Amino acid sequence: MNFSIVDYIVFIGYIVMIISLGLWVSRDKKGHQKNTEDYFLAGKSLPWWAIGASLIAANISAEQFIGMSGSGFAIGLAIATYEWMAAFTLIIVGKFFLPIFIEKKLYTIPQFIEQRFSTNLKTILAVFWISLFIFVNLTSVLFLGAKAIDTILGSGDGSMIVYAIIGFCFIAAAYSIYGGLAAVAWTDVLQVVLLIIGGLITMFAALEAVTPGGGIINGFNHLLTHAGDKFHMILSRDNPQYFNLPGIAVLIGGMWVANLYYWGFNQYIIQRTLAAKSLKEAQRGIIFAGILKLIIPLIVVIPGIIVFVMFTQPEGTAIIPGVNEAFQLPDGGINFDKAYPWLISVFIPTGFKGLVLAALVAAIVSSLASMLNSTSTIFTMDVYKPFINKGASQKNMVNVGRTTAAVALVIAGFLAPLLGNIPQMFQYIQEYTGLVSPGILAVFLMGLFWKKATNKGAIIGVISSILVALLLKSAVVDLPWMDQMFYTMLITMAIIAGVSLTTSENDDDPKSISLTSKIFKTDPVFNIGAYAIITIIVVLYAIFW
Repeated sequence: MNFSIVDYIVFIGYIVMIISLGLWVSRDKKGHQKNTEDYFLAGKSLPWWAIGASLIAANISAEQFIGMSGSGFAIGLAIATYEWMAAFTLIIVGKFFLPIFIEKKLYTIPQFIEQRFSTNLKTILAVFWISLFIFVNLTSVLFLGAKAIDTILGSGDGSMIVYAIIGFCFIAAAYSIYGGLAAVAWTDVLQVVLLIIGGLITMFAALEAVTPGGGIINGFNHLLTHAGDKFHMILSRDNPQYFNLPGIAVLIGGMWVANLYYWGFNQYIIQRTLAAKSLKEAQRGIIFAGILKLIIPLIVVIPGIIVFVMFTQPEGTAIIPGVNEAFQLPDGGINFDKAYPWLISVFIPTGFKGLVLAALVAAIVSSLASMLNSTSTIFTMDVYKPFINKGASQKNMVNVGRTTAAVALVIAGFLAPLLGNIPQMFQYIQEYTGLVSPGILAVFLMGLFWKKATNKGAIIGVISSILVALLLKSAVVDLPWMDQMFYTMLITMAIIAGVSLTTSENDDDPKSISLTSKIFKTDPVFNIGAYAIITIIVVLYAIFW
């Protein structure tokens, strides 16, 4: 990619601005030293718009820009179901989960497990989440982001990957390790604006170029004409990608497992809502995030479909010479995840490249910062304080949080280059996270809404769920992985219920949650936003069924 002086100024200016903003918003007030609430929950001061923006910034990363665009190339608009069903899921989280979490004044999701079940189960899940964040989430975001930089700024041969990983680590560490969640959340507001603007610029530029006649409308019509099969949300069983998105199961099956687990019980997502000024602000932030979710496919999926059209046009009509060779792997396969970086390198005009690259880096860095903060929160509050230093001071715990984040970043930075080339990284991450997420979701749902669920039932259920998931994943069963998740969750819930009923002498578990209709009452702003989101989702699926 040819970067002009203006591009370099824009890109470097972004880095300086984001670090400066993060350090400024997280500075200590005169006479006040940061405590755990300040560092891990931003002083419980976040308004709805900061919460909504931060939720999206934490979620949209290299997995979406690179991985989901790659799946758009391979699968089509159907991959957007992750985004549109997520908007629906956010409504459920805001109405039924958040009121309980905020009422219990949680710092971490494992703390809920301790209050509802036991310290043993909390510790098991805390260690699992720390491992997942470091060895899966942080490493995959670093690697995918670095691969994008290598394609955009380098030759695409991997020579820049290590340097890009070091750069991402530096930017994320520069403000998030010192400032905590306040630095992460407030910089996320700026980063969301930037990533949406940069994403739209890339999409519009690609639509202009996909047809020789030019024009955004013409470009979109060209996609519908030459890639009509890529605009179906529900894949038929004969579709070669059916096992990745198994038909109607995306609406009534395993997609709910993936989304409810991610948006409802994922520390680095839900932590923003726990930092809200009030429950009402948290719920309005959820609605704002749901609205933003509806437009994300425009900037991450449509570009992948555009590349598919360019890649598959008849020989001699390809707009860019050599487009087919750009995605070929040495073994003859196709590198789908190269779609988005390639669009940026080929179609973004000089002067805008710096802005678009800054948007991509913003998405990556904001997710890194979120994961680092949540890793340090869980380790400090759920491992260090109860097991290592019960009498730890507020200052000590903040310092431990900073040290934990730094160590996690170093480990992930060393491991990221080892990931290598994995086709459709987004699908890969979803599939293998799906081995553990159904069991954990089952434990949470039973713990929240079934008073008879016991600690013994939860522990046996979550451990057995991994065995069930592995059995259902075997070639003999031959199920799409999303169906595997759904059945694993149902079987795990049955195991929890069976063990609880046969080993408890009480009608209700002593730690069960007392629920009333008042807890789930929401204000008119939330209700109107929820109805609007649901209506739009129904219309979208009706159009692109």
